[in-house]
Amino acid sequence: MNDEQIVLTLPDTQNADSVCLTQTQELSQEKVMTIWGRLCPIKLPFKTMEMTKDVYTLGRSENCDVCVTNNELKPKWLCVISKVHFKITREFIDGNTNDVIVYLQDLSQNGTFVNKKKVGRGNKVILESNDIISLAQSAITVYVFMSTIAFESNNLPPQLKNKYAVSRKLGSGACGEVKMVFNKVDCKKFAMKTIMKIGGTTNGQKHPLNDPEKIMNEVKILKALKHPCIIRMEEIVDTPKAVYIVLELMEGGELFERIKSKGRLSEKYAKLIFYQVVLAPENILLASNSDITLAKVSDFGLSKLVDAQTMMKTFCGTPMYVAPEILSNIGRGSYTNQVDVWSLGVILYACLSGSVPFNCQDKNISLQDQIKRGYYCFPSSKFGHISNKAIDLV
Repeated sequence: MNDEQIVLTLPDTQNADSVCLTQTQELSQEKVMTIWGRLCPIKLPFKTMEMTKDVYTLGRSENCDVCVTNNELKPKWLCVISKVHFKITREFIDGNTNDVIVYLQDLSQNGTFVNKKKVGRGNKVILESNDIISLAQSAITVYVFMSTIAFESNNLPPQLKNKYAVSRKLGSGACGEVKMVFNKVDCKKFAMKTIMKIGGTTNGQKHPLNDPEKIMNEVKILKALKHPCIIRMEEIVDTPKAVYIVLELMEGGELFERIKSKGRLSEKYAKLIFYQVVLAPENILLASNSDITLAKVSDFGLSKLVDAQTMMKTFCGTPMYVAPEILSNIGRGSYTNQVDVWSLGVILYACLSGSVPFNCQDKNISLQDQIKRGYYCFPSSKFGHISNKAIDLV
């Protein structure tokens, strides 16, 4: 496309001869603000913009932080720049000052390009260090964005590193570490689980995590699962050292964290959660912080790839709601759905009382023996407010 082919869709504006490129908000003498990013010019006379506030704009309007005039671009290019061409935003996730993403939103008529790819009017893309920003055409490169915010994407395989920006750690467990990630193209949030592989063999057999065929068979099953109460899998990447699984993000967090924060759940809300997780209780996540929320099972099927004795350990280091027969057989052998029914009982007990049925502080009987013998009770201090029907169900 040559210069004359660019569609001139923007209205004329005021004479911009006197408008210069400035940083509109000076640093306060009383409070030095942290520089979190820089726009470094590729073309002169564009000037370096040191970024300290949360939102910056570029365009022809003199109200923009970077006001583009005929001092910076020739008239034939200036006329295809929108009054507000794009906006760069620093956003704190859930109000956490240590958890930040930076994205560019295209507000232009003729396009903003990041690394030669058109963003598109109204769309957003994640910005990372060394990203190149162009205006109206991919060839009109004006800035390189440099960030002081470090994404931990370097250890990812290329197909994931190019697609996702890694944010904060969400949690970890037997099925691996989980971090929040952002799709670089549309800024959508996901959870990425990393399961490190185990070296060697067990009884002469390859561990399931080291068997690509078993992994992919399990993946086919997980991808085929479409149920409102099972976490949706977006994609999976198998490497020699780890398996990476990108999953639907549940922003309400873990059920047990909700129980801890509230002390207990009311019988009404415990009933709602219990109804949703009857399928499989391995790990329950919540869609929102509301009491009335969707509950979904995560790690569904992943237990086949991880040793049973490492699943779902509590503060005491012992599986708190694993069934007695699994503990007795040290996770080996096959089991009926009765083991799930046992686990559901422990989950419901915890929802209603805010505590677990087994006591890891008891010096007279070990936690494992308590579980194996079914040694538990319903103290009135915890269950005095609970109906007999709910207790019978437990």
